[in-house]
Amino acid sequence: MTDWNALIRDVVKGDWPDPETGKPANVPFETIRIEETLEGGAADLVAPLRIGKRIAVVSDVNTHEALGRRVAKELRGLGSIDEVVMPGDTHCDEPTVARVQELTRHADGIVVVGSGSLSDSCKFATFKDGRKYACFGTANTMNGYAASTASVTLNNGYKTSLPAHAPRGIFIDLKVCADAPTRLSAAGLGDSLCRPTAQIDWWASHRLFGTFYSATPYALMAEDEPKMIATAGDLAKHDVAANGHLQRVLMLCGFGVCFTGVSHHGSMGEHQVSHWIDMFAGKDHPGTKHGQQVGVASLAIARLQNEILRMDKPPKIRATHIVEAEFIGRYGKAIGSMCYGEAKKKAFDAPGAAAFNDKLAGLWPELRQELQSFVMDPAKMAATLKAAGGATTATELGLPVSLWRQSMKYARDVRNRWSFLDLADDAGLLDEFLARDPQ
Repeated sequence: MTDWNALIRDVVKGDWPDPETGKPANVPFETIRIEETLEGGAADLVAPLRIGKRIAVVSDVNTHEALGRRVAKELRGLGSIDEVVMPGDTHCDEPTVARVQELTRHADGIVVVGSGSLSDSCKFATFKDGRKYACFGTANTMNGYAASTASVTLNNGYKTSLPAHAPRGIFIDLKVCADAPTRLSAAGLGDSLCRPTAQIDWWASHRLFGTFYSATPYALMAEDEPKMIATAGDLAKHDVAANGHLQRVLMLCGFGVCFTGVSHHGSMGEHQVSHWIDMFAGKDHPGTKHGQQVGVASLAIARLQNEILRMDKPPKIRATHIVEAEFIGRYGKAIGSMCYGEAKKKAFDAPGAAAFNDKLAGLWPELRQELQSFVMDPAKMAATLKAAGGATTATELGLPVSLWRQSMKYARDVRNRWSFLDLADDAGLLDEFLARDPQ
């Protein structure tokens, strides 16, 4: 029988040394349990966390039926239990966070039953008012269970990652996750398949600009990624073991934030594309999950990266075309000014572009070889995602192709994280690539 908590248990206990520093792990969780079933055990899992005598169990209309009602019933022996059921279309934005705070104001702590936006909403709400929380995951949609940050949409519509805190305990019932709709596990797989594209972006940024880089997050996931890929086709069959392999990669990826303090190892150009879609698609947004969008973006960016890495001579960039009025015209005054401020930090003037070209030319043979070690064949990535029942193109997501091309073109606007999208656009390669890349 597979020990789903191997390595995870050692990291939580502080028995796994960081291979870069040699120091023991120091993560902010008291316990993490991934089991094929947790039925009947909620009280024994939550009691040691000392969340309080009055606990709010927060779910939504979907996760309440999947697991929330059961968890609330099992916790009744611990004290007073308030059941809070949010709408099924909950988004992690400032009004939702305030609503969670209001609905749970009498509780000492929160047990959230759900994933994604619901989990982040409770994470940020309890961070703001200093209460403890624990999480029962209901689907393998994202790697944020173990992250100490929350993805929050601000009142002006800008989506950003904000400092928060980690749950005291994370509990994953793999049978419940396996029973979730196929698109949810496919979203988690999509969120995980960004590893090669994010690692290429991050390492290239490190080599070209001297930004921070750590191999520790990748060391954590190294043995589990091949198992996740090998069993991806069984996700569409709602297989428990396949969901176990996926969840391990998601959890270990989340640990990377705890070790490094940043999310770059799993969030670079491809995540910027997804954030752009969520922020600006408006009525054309098909209601797809973040991980579904990340998966499609990862495939496209992998193709772009591979084309560039096949070039014997490096691309040459020009000064970045960046005009604040154009940002405001695209996004409005509030968000446009914010995006312009972020994009300006990584923009090149003419002397900067010349200096960059000189540095890239000198590094190119060596850098190409280094980056090749991180590459995953885009065709293999697409086949893996397709086998799991995931979308592999914008059309399959339900996004208009014109909107998709805008998201790839302008994704660089939303974060001060340099990626191959910046390189391709400044080099005049991106528009031509988007015109022929099949979507």
